[in-house]
Amino acid sequence: MKGEEWYQADDVAESYDEKRFSRGGQLIDKREKRAVLDALSPVKDREILEIACGTGRFTTLLADRGANIVGLDISEPMLQQGRQRAGSAGVADRLELLRGDAERLPFPDDRFDAVLAMRFFHIADTPTTFLSEMRRVTREQVVFDTFNDYSTRMLYNWALPMGSSLYTADEVNGWVERAGLELDGADHDWIIPYGFFRQAPSRVASAFRALDRAAVGTSLGSRLASVSYWRARVPE
Repeated sequence: MKGEEWYQADDVAESYDEKRFSRGGQLIDKREKRAVLDALSPVKDREILEIACGTGRFTTLLADRGANIVGLDISEPMLQQGRQRAGSAGVADRLELLRGDAERLPFPDDRFDAVLAMRFFHIADTPTTFLSEMRRVTREQVVFDTFNDYSTRMLYNWALPMGSSLYTADEVNGWVERAGLELDGADHDWIIPYGFFRQAPSRVASAFRALDRAAVGTSLGSRLASVSYWRARVPE
C-alpha cells in the first residue's frame, strides 16, 4: 500500500485536515461530502462501512444523518483524530472506528448495506483485490472515487508525498466487473488541480471553482476531469 508509513505519522494525522480542507480546500471537502450523500442517501439506519476512514470526515457526517457506521483505517493516529471528531460532534455512539487491513476485512459476508472508499484507490496497489473484498461484505452497494489518467493531475502527481495511481474509466470498469459488481453511475469533476484550491484564499478559490464547474459541464470538460465518483451495485 502506497504511503502506509506516511499516513501513520502523528504529525501527518494532526495536520491532515488543516492542510487539505482549509481556505479553498473547503470547496473540496464540500464537494466530496455531497458526492457521498448523493450516492448513499437515504442513509438513516443503513449499515455502512467506510474503508480508509482517516480522520472521520465521512463517518461523522453519515452518523449525524442517522447511519450506523464502522470506519476502518490502517493508521491509529488517524483513527484517534476521528474519535475526537465524533466525540465533538456528539455521534460517537453511532459509529465504531477500527484499525485493520482493507485487503482482509474482518467482517462476515454481506455484513453491510454499503461500503464507502473515498481517497483510497489512488494508494491501492491491487485495486481489484480490494474492490472484491468490499463486494464480499456488502449486500447492496460500493461507492468510491478515483483520480483520473489524462487529466491535470498528471501535471503535479510527481510532487506528492507518495504520488497517486491514476486510472482510466476502462480500468475502473474492469475492476467493477471482475469484483462481481455492476456500475450504477458516475460523476466526474475538478479540471483545475486540488493543489491550486488548497493554496488559494477562499474568495479566489470560489471564483475559479465557478469556472471549473462550468467547464466540467461540457463534453470535453467531463473527459478532462481529474476526479470521478463511482457507484457500483451488487447484481440482483
